[in-house]
Amino acid sequence: MIKEFKEFISRGNVVDLAVGVIVGGAFGKIVTSLVNDILMPILGILLGGIDFSCLSITIKDAHILYGSFIQNIIDFLIVAFCIFLFVKFINELSQLGHKKEKKKDRKEEIPETELSILKEIRDAIKTTQKPRTAKKNVK
Repeated sequence: MIKEFKEFISRGNVVDLAVGVIVGGAFGKIVTSLVNDILMPILGILLGGIDFSCLSITIKDAHILYGSFIQNIIDFLIVAFCIFLFVKFINELSQLGHKKEKKKDRKEEIPETELSILKEIRDAIKTTQKPRTAKKNVK
C-alpha cells in the first residue's frame, strides 16, 4: 500500500494538480483583495456610498446578509474573468509556438516541393527534345 501511495504521489499529474491548487489559491487571494480593497469601494462610491458587505435584512431573529452574497458573486465573476484572461493568454502563447513550428515545417517542405517540380520539368524537357547530333568538322 505504501508503494502504491508513493507511485501515486510521484506521478506528474498529481504534482501538477498540487501546484495548480497552490497557485490558484494565491491567485484567488490576489483577486479577492482587488475586489474587496479596490473595486468594491469604487463601485460603492459610484452607487452613492453603498457598502455591500453591510447590507442585510432582519426577519425576526434571522439576519440575512445579502450584501455579503452580492460581494461574493462579484468576487467570483471577477476571479473567473481573470482566470479566463490568464488561460487565454497562455493559449495564445502556446499557439504562437505551434505557428512557429508549422512555419519551420513549411520551410523544410518547400525546397522538396520545388525540387520535385524541377525534376518533373527536367524529365519533360528530356522526353520532348530531339536528340542532338554531333556536328562534323568538314574541311
